[in-house]
Amino acid sequence: MNMSGAKRGSECLAVPERLVVIGGDAAGMSAASQARRMKGPGELEIVAFERGHFASFSACGIPYWVGGDVAERDSLIARTPEEHRARGIDLRMRTEVTEIDVEGQRVRARDVDSGDESWTSYDKLVIATGARPIRPDMPGADAPGVHGVQTLDDGQALLDTLARTRGRRAVVVGAGYIGVEMAEALINRGYEVTVVNRGREPMSTLDPDMGRLVHEAMEGLGITMVNDAEVTKILTGDDGRARAVVTDDAEYPADVVVLGIGVRPETALARAAGLPLGAHGGLLTDLAMRVRGHENIWAGGDCVEVLDLVSGQERHIALGTHANKHGQVIGTDAGGGYATFPGVVGTAVSKVCDLEIARTGLREKDARRAGLQFESVTIESTSRAGYYPGASPMTVKMLAERRTGRLLGVQIVGREGAGKRVDIAAVALTARMTVDQMTSLDLGYAPPFSPVWDPVLVAARKASKAVQQHP
Repeated sequence: MNMSGAKRGSECLAVPERLVVIGGDAAGMSAASQARRMKGPGELEIVAFERGHFASFSACGIPYWVGGDVAERDSLIARTPEEHRARGIDLRMRTEVTEIDVEGQRVRARDVDSGDESWTSYDKLVIATGARPIRPDMPGADAPGVHGVQTLDDGQALLDTLARTRGRRAVVVGAGYIGVEMAEALINRGYEVTVVNRGREPMSTLDPDMGRLVHEAMEGLGITMVNDAEVTKILTGDDGRARAVVTDDAEYPADVVVLGIGVRPETALARAAGLPLGAHGGLLTDLAMRVRGHENIWAGGDCVEVLDLVSGQERHIALGTHANKHGQVIGTDAGGGYATFPGVVGTAVSKVCDLEIARTGLREKDARRAGLQFESVTIESTSRAGYYPGASPMTVKMLAERRTGRLLGVQIVGREGAGKRVDIAAVALTARMTVDQMTSLDLGYAPPFSPVWDPVLVAARKASKAVQQHP
């Protein structure tokens, strides 16, 4: 057992173990809450550090709050610090951990407001430091009017800017999930939106042919798409605020700039402590989410790399679904139980206005990188029976391994009812089904919900035929 600062009880009394959690959002507080369910305060003391103003909030909901679909900021908060404390978790807000002493089993923390520092010892440690937005190293990137969107503080700062800004021109840099969702949010706010994207098409998580469908739909919504363009600087006006985004070929006026370039694992603390990191900069863990080589240190959420069950390779995927599952596993193990996190298949779904975008498994370039030979098919179908009112078009792309017929990946772009169909493929990937086996899946059918042959099964039939033709 460890002692920290003042003596932790008389020598004749048992001292509870101490679990220290770095990070107060999805993974960290899920781990703390689950550990508390496993053991009471007399057996396990839990101390959690969060450097921001909010804990246990939904970062995924920020674009919808900014866009007005979610009316109140507090709707995105799952549990307040006071609620965590009432459950026996010593959650210390506005406190940033600045150092991990692995050998001494302690962490140094600094009060963000006062600057005071202190050491806290641990018996067990959870690292849930999340990810940080990629901020380009170029002139003007830190100017007023330029916003990243990662925390509730970020979202509030953007809303404050929108309220103060007289102009109605917005430029979004990047066209991944954050970029397209923020483009929608700004359209909903009445802005003239330009999206500047360095890739061939928006949504690099899709193959370019499917990204093209997103491109066309976004332009149909009034969004100006600029692809194959690298932003070189952000110009500022006499007041120091952003006024334009500049690429090699053009200049785009902007009253507000939103950065949606993506995120990287926030692992500076872990790197300085000598903990193992993967090729993508995330912490490496075992199936129980323990940091490799360290029995009493766990890590989860956006700061870790996870096993891709399709390719067998490590990936960095920043999603709240994974973070909460990691936290449950960590809390169970740290609380004396046993749980594992087997890996992911890379499922994600998003939307821009009424366009739904989904993917799971591998893209073509992922399959090539993994050394797989595959067949790729694309089909057009509808969300409902063609004769039923409200049927809308849907495009499904499917990849299957050439030798075995094993499903490798699915991408879907369409309107209402398209996005969540990807879950069929996610289950099939996890079960390592072949596309031929998928054609026999007993899916629900009625004209208001799907054609007789669901679009995913139509794609599976076409993929199965392609595999059979290339044994």
